[in-house]
Amino acid sequence: MFPQALWLDLLNAANEHAYGAHPENLKPWVDAHPEAKDIVIDEVQKIPALLDMVHLLIEEKKDRRFILTGSSARKLKRGGANLLGGRALYCTLHPFMAVELGKDFKMQKALDQGLLPMVWSSKHPEETLAAYSGVYLKEEVKMEGLVRDAGNFSRFMEAIGFSHGSPLNISNVSRECGVERKTVESFVEILEDLLLAFRVPIFSKRAKRDLISHSKFYYFDAGVFRSLRKRGPLDRPEEIDGLALEGLVAQHLRAWAAYRRGGADLFFWQTRWGLEVDFVVYGPDVFFGIEVKNTNRIRAEDLRGLKNFLEDYPEAKGYLLYRGDKKLRFGKILCIPCEEFLHQLNPAVTVPFA
Repeated sequence: MFPQALWLDLLNAANEHAYGAHPENLKPWVDAHPEAKDIVIDEVQKIPALLDMVHLLIEEKKDRRFILTGSSARKLKRGGANLLGGRALYCTLHPFMAVELGKDFKMQKALDQGLLPMVWSSKHPEETLAAYSGVYLKEEVKMEGLVRDAGNFSRFMEAIGFSHGSPLNISNVSRECGVERKTVESFVEILEDLLLAFRVPIFSKRAKRDLISHSKFYYFDAGVFRSLRKRGPLDRPEEIDGLALEGLVAQHLRAWAAYRRGGADLFFWQTRWGLEVDFVVYGPDVFFGIEVKNTNRIRAEDLRGLKNFLEDYPEAKGYLLYRGDKKLRFGKILCIPCEEFLHQLNPAVTVPFA
C-alpha cells in the first residue's frame, strides 16, 4: 500500500529501545526525510509515548500522513495514551471474506482452517494454525505482561472455548475454570484487546419481549475457534461444526459492517423464553435478522425465531442460512445457501442479497 513510506518497525529490538528511551527523536528522523509523505509505525502500541510526537507532527506537517498499525490496542487503551481524537481514521483488518477470495473460497476449508491469510496460504495450514493459536497467543500475553498467573489463564482458555457462539455468562465460566469472576472478566477483555475475540450485544431497540442480558462471545476466526476448542469423546462433531459455521458467518458480517460506507452494528436477539435470532444487523440503511442452521433441510421450527422477530420488527428483512443448495422463501423469510450468502456479502453493495 505504501512502498515509498518511511518505515519504523518496533518489533525490531533496537528501534524499540531507541525510541522507547527517547520518543522525541521521531521528529528529527521525520524532518530528515522531507520527500517521504507517508510514515508507517508498525506495532505502535509498544511505545504509546510516540503518539504525542505523531500528534505534534500532524499539526506541524499538513502534507504528511501517518499509518499506525498494531496487533493489540490494550497498552494504548489502558495506559492513557494520546488516541489522536479527531485526527485519525480508525480501521480494522479482518480475516479474508469470501468475496475477496472469489473462486478460491472453499466453504469446508474455511470452516476447518479459518480465513487468516497466513493460514489460508500455508502449505501446512494445521501446523500454522496451531502455532498461531498456541504459541502466538501465549507469547503475546506473556510479552505484554498481561496476566500474573499463567495457570489461571490456561484454565480460562480451556473453559472459554465452550462459550463460542453462546451468551457469555462470566459466573459460569468462573466456576468451570476455578478462577475469580473479576479475573475472568479481565481475561475476556485481554482477548478482545488482542483482537482475538469479540462480543455481540443483545438487540433491544423498542423491545416488546423480555430479553436476556448477556452478550454472545465469539473468537474472531472459525479456524482459531477450532484450534483452541478442547474436544473429547462427549463432543459431537456436528455440534462443533455448527458453532464453526455460526462463527464464520459472524466474522463475515463483522468485516462487512466494518468495511462498508455508512457502517452497521452487529447484534443478536434472544428472549428469556428461548426464541432466538443468531444475528441482527442494524444500520442507517440496513436492518435484517439472520438465523444460521448447519443442516441441508429446513424444518418449520427452524423458522420460529425469525417469524417472532419479524412480528416485533416488520421493518426488518429475515434470512435463514443453511447448508442446502437452493434458495427458498417462506413468507417474509428468504432461505439462502450459506456459501452463496457469503459470496454475495460485499462491502461495496448496500443490500448484497434480495
